[in-house]
Amino acid sequence: MIKVGITGGIGSGKSMICRVFSCLGVPVYHADFEAKILTNTDSGIRKSLIDLLGEDIYSGASLDRQKMASLIFNNSGLLHQVNQIIHPKVAAHFLNWSANHSNHRYIIQESALLFESNTYGLFDRIVMIASPEEIRMKRVIRREGMTVETVTSIMQNQMPEEEKVSRSHHVIINDENTLVLPQILKLHAILAAAE
Repeated sequence: MIKVGITGGIGSGKSMICRVFSCLGVPVYHADFEAKILTNTDSGIRKSLIDLLGEDIYSGASLDRQKMASLIFNNSGLLHQVNQIIHPKVAAHFLNWSANHSNHRYIIQESALLFESNTYGLFDRIVMIASPEEIRMKRVIRREGMTVETVTSIMQNQMPEEEKVSRSHHVIINDENTLVLPQILKLHAILAAAE
């Protein structure tokens, strides 16, 4: 079984592209979604985040994500520490999940921070979803609670797109001009036939 990581900057279209792979019968692990669950259910993560950010970082059983974002997005040291708490737990959870899908030719993890989290080593192939920054900004600004400042801050904490492209095995262009579905189907055929 081949482990494939799909990454790309915020607003690049990772989730939409992963939905297509899912429709093709490929199991997809959504790292951001699973991280949200783990931050609320894993006692080790909870304790570490409280020790680092204070008791009020949780409201009942749930992590106060807005509060955490306001603390870490302009503090790279704190952001790094939070990532060191969460990313290893997500990686371990993914490996467990992978073992339950070993009957498939390949599986996918969707992760915005594949390189930034240093989890890229878990994967046999990495696929980058490339999309111009102005298009990504236009897409993300439509999301609830997003401002230009918030999106800019998130983009600044992500590795530059050119570097991600150079470090990836495959690139899907999602620039609103290039047809995406033929690229996905071609890649699906390559991955399904790979040894």
